[in-house]
Amino acid sequence: MRRRNRHVSVWMNEQEYQHLKAQAKKAGLGIDPFIRNLVAGIQLRPRPPDEVAALVRELHAIGNNANQIAYWANAQKSAAEPELRQAAALVYEAARLVKEQF
Repeated sequence: MRRRNRHVSVWMNEQEYQHLKAQAKKAGLGIDPFIRNLVAGIQLRPRPPDEVAALVRELHAIGNNANQIAYWANAQKSAAEPELRQAAALVYEAARLVKEQF
């Protein structure tokens, strides 16, 4: 049995329909989920480009590497604090730049 058992039909002209399709595509959704989200009051934004996901994965890898270096340096008690601070600052700056762009 269907979870959604109510059907709503709306008549549109070609221009309205094309606009609806374009907006749903920008959000990365099909028409049905797009309309449901609008009705639910969810603030929809355009889907970020696919390159963003790759960039975020790369940032996570950089952050993981920085954490491993910090862990090693703490265990060895042999890393200079300014170098660690500079590495952390670079990671935070990269993350800030990504967030600003998208």
